[in-house]
Amino acid sequence: MSDFSLNRRAFVRGSLAGAAALGLGLRPSLGLAADPTGKPKAGKIGDFKISLAEWSLHKALFAKQIDNLDFPRIAKETYGISGVEFVNQFFKDKARDDSYLRDLKKRADDHGVTCVLIMIDGEGDLSLEDKAKRDEAVENHKKWVDAAAALGCHAIRVNTGGNYSASNVDAAAEGCGALVEYGTKNKIHIICENHGGPSSDPDALLALIKKVGSPDFGTLPDFGNFPNKDHVYSIDVYEAIARMMPYAKGVSAKSYDFDDSGKEAHLDFARIMKIVSDSGYHGWVGIEYEGSKMPEPEGIKATKTLLESLRGAEYKGAD
Repeated sequence: MSDFSLNRRAFVRGSLAGAAALGLGLRPSLGLAADPTGKPKAGKIGDFKISLAEWSLHKALFAKQIDNLDFPRIAKETYGISGVEFVNQFFKDKARDDSYLRDLKKRADDHGVTCVLIMIDGEGDLSLEDKAKRDEAVENHKKWVDAAAALGCHAIRVNTGGNYSASNVDAAAEGCGALVEYGTKNKIHIICENHGGPSSDPDALLALIKKVGSPDFGTLPDFGNFPNKDHVYSIDVYEAIARMMPYAKGVSAKSYDFDDSGKEAHLDFARIMKIVSDSGYHGWVGIEYEGSKMPEPEGIKATKTLLESLRGAEYKGAD
C-alpha cells in the first residue's frame, strides 16, 4: 500500500463502520469532538461500560492459579463484570485452534460476557523498514484478527513497533495499513495503545493514525503508559489522552495504588473520565490493575468501585 488517503469507497466503508461503532457505544474515528487541552470543563461525566483486561490477573495466570478459559467466568462471578479483554500471551498457541476458540466463546456466552478485544504481543514489529520482515509481522497478526472474529470481539490491540517518529511514519503506516485492510474484511478494528516506544509519544502515534487514515484504525488510550519515573510523568498525560480520544475505539483504565478515600493515587480518574465522556465515547472502559501494594483481586475491585462512582458524577474541574 502506498496511498492511505480516504477515497470515495473507503469513505463509504468508513461511514458504515461509524454506524457500527455507534452501536457499540463508540463514536466514529474522525478526529473530532474532544477538547485537546486535557482541561475539561466542570460538568457531568457521561455513561460508559466497564470491562476487565486480562492483564489485571497476569500474576495468577502466569502462576497457573487460573486459566484463560476461566477468565470470562471469573470476570462475571468474582467481579460482576460483563466484558473481557483477552491477552494473547495466555493462549498463544490457540489462535488457530477452532475447538478452543468455540469453547472460550461458549463459556463467555454462558455467563453473559462480551468478548471485547484481544491484546496482541510478540508477533513482530509492524514498523520495520525491511519490507519482508514487516510483511511477516503483518501475516503473524492476521491469525489474531481471525481469532477475534471467532470470539465476537470488535478489535485487536497491536503494538505499532519501535521504528517510527512523528516525522517518519511511512513504513509503520504501510505495515499497520496492510493489517487494517485485512481487519476491515473481517469486521475487526485494529487499535493502538500507548504501550512504550513511539506509541507513548502522542505526536508520533497520532501521526501514524492520520497517515493510515482509516476509520477502522484507532487508539486505545491507556491512562498510565506515558514516559514517567516513579509515576512522575514527563508529558501532560491529560492532554495526551484528550488528543488520543477522538480516535479511540477503547479505553484502558490503568490503576496502580489508591489513597484512603479510594481515589487512584497517581492519576486523576475523574478528570480523565470527563475527558473520555466529553469526546463522545460511551463504550467499554477496561480495568487494568497493575499495582503491587494490594493483591490483584483487591486492586480490580478498587478500580471498579472508583469507576462506578464516577459514572454520572459531577466533575468540579481541575484544581
